[in-house]
Amino acid sequence: MADLAQAIDQGRGLEPADIVLKGGRIFDLITGDLVPSDVAICGDTIVGTFGTYHGKREIDVTGKILVPGFIDTHLHVESSLVTPHEFDRCVTPRGVTTAICDPHEIANVCGIPGIRYFLDSAAQLVLSLKVQLSSCVPSTHMETPGARLSAADLMPLADHPAVIGLAEFMNYPGVLMKDPGCMEKLQAFKGRHIDGHAPLLRGMDLNGYISAGIRTEHEATSAEEALEKLRKGMRVLIREGSVSKDLHALAPILTERHSPYLCLCTDDRNPLDIGEHGHLDYMIRTAIALGCPPLAVYRAASLSAAEAFGLKDRGLIAPGKRADIAVIDTLEDCHASLVLAGGVIADDAAFAARATTEPVARHSVKAPKVEPRHFRCAGNRAETPVIGILPGKIITEHLKFDIAPQDGDKRPDLSRDLMRIAVVERHGVNGNIATGFVKGFGMQAGAIASTVCHDHHNLAVVGADYADMALAANRLGEIEGGFVVVQGGRVLAELALPVAGLMSLLSFEQVRDKLVALRAAATSLGVVLEEPFLQLAFLALPVIPHLKITDHGMVDVDRFEVIP
Repeated sequence: MADLAQAIDQGRGLEPADIVLKGGRIFDLITGDLVPSDVAICGDTIVGTFGTYHGKREIDVTGKILVPGFIDTHLHVESSLVTPHEFDRCVTPRGVTTAICDPHEIANVCGIPGIRYFLDSAAQLVLSLKVQLSSCVPSTHMETPGARLSAADLMPLADHPAVIGLAEFMNYPGVLMKDPGCMEKLQAFKGRHIDGHAPLLRGMDLNGYISAGIRTEHEATSAEEALEKLRKGMRVLIREGSVSKDLHALAPILTERHSPYLCLCTDDRNPLDIGEHGHLDYMIRTAIALGCPPLAVYRAASLSAAEAFGLKDRGLIAPGKRADIAVIDTLEDCHASLVLAGGVIADDAAFAARATTEPVARHSVKAPKVEPRHFRCAGNRAETPVIGILPGKIITEHLKFDIAPQDGDKRPDLSRDLMRIAVVERHGVNGNIATGFVKGFGMQAGAIASTVCHDHHNLAVVGADYADMALAANRLGEIEGGFVVVQGGRVLAELALPVAGLMSLLSFEQVRDKLVALRAAATSLGVVLEEPFLQLAFLALPVIPHLKITDHGMVDVDRFEVIP
């Protein structure tokens, strides 16, 4: 009651506010006006706008623009390759004050302890980390995860204060076919927020998917697909990650008319990309440069996102709202000079004052030791399915090439850019090893390998040389997972990710520097992809059309079956 009384009195100007931002202009997301005004803050709440206030602490923001803190509506913190605490330190100073995460990467490795690790971390961060409970662990029956989660496993966490609802329902074929496990989870979370994941799903199948209670979706890759989903009542999350880059394709629909039903998300973005380009601030700059109205863009980045996920306490600079504010130079440049998250200034002192959470899932890489012979690809038929990479997309092509067997092996063909790809089960469950072909890396020598391998996070390796592939795979077992580049029997670069084989214990600056070295090493092999490791990770995700590979074998996603 005392806090409530204080908020009322500070809002009325009867006593000095805890913090007052003076001299700036508020970008009003209701009218689109830029309005000169002080902003008064009591504790973690905005209590005064469109007036003159005095404060116990006054901060001069003359000449600046105040916008609501940005909300990333769908991401996997693990894909930033750092812990939640380092992710906080990396993105909050850029204006991201709320992140809605799905920890299904770590959940696929170690289950409920991985989700609890994120829930415990959420209570300690400067930004507000909201957690969706992972719906698809595993994503399908065609892969070997380190854990399996049922509705009964998830429901005890459903009322946790950091939890919003059920995370992206990736197994859309399972929904349409009324798979019992899928139905159980959908029924358990009926009435709560259920996030979607339905790439290229259209027509009556999309109607059926939405009818299961799914409200939001981030896989639209064309304006036509996004508009159909909007018309059918879904909130569309426009995505621009390190691999999946959909902003340019969806920019035409980011208008003032549509913006109340659009949000922004990154899904998967690593520290190198964030350091070179930015996070949601980069999306905002890019969208405005593409001609999207600033009001539409900033609405999607905050107010519309809050409304879509039921976060009624944020998304607007207005009395009674959470004090999430980014102080920026111009709407077009979107460079934050000051950020407040829940009334806390996001500076070095705030980050240093946080408690920490002990990492989980150490020593999780239990892959069998492999030899060059394990990467041979047998088969009598010359016609061979080949995964075709589409740069900037996680959708792949289902290609077919004639590859003649030689001595019982279909070998990589550098002249046609047909590289060997393999997935090695690394959770210590069955030791599966599956091999196939991929086109699009441009590799001329060596191998690259990773334990970031969506969503089962087994060990994936691509190479032109079997011995280098074996060295790369075995090296990942020695460093508790991560990324490695090998050529000629020598490790050229590596990044250890000892937390579940997904996250580093280093600072985001150190991870960024190591990613620079890894990218240079991959380029020296002839790799032409800007983000080869994240691209490799998505080649193993059997819920994204059209052709993928898991430890079970090559997967025809359209038929939803492993190719015999």
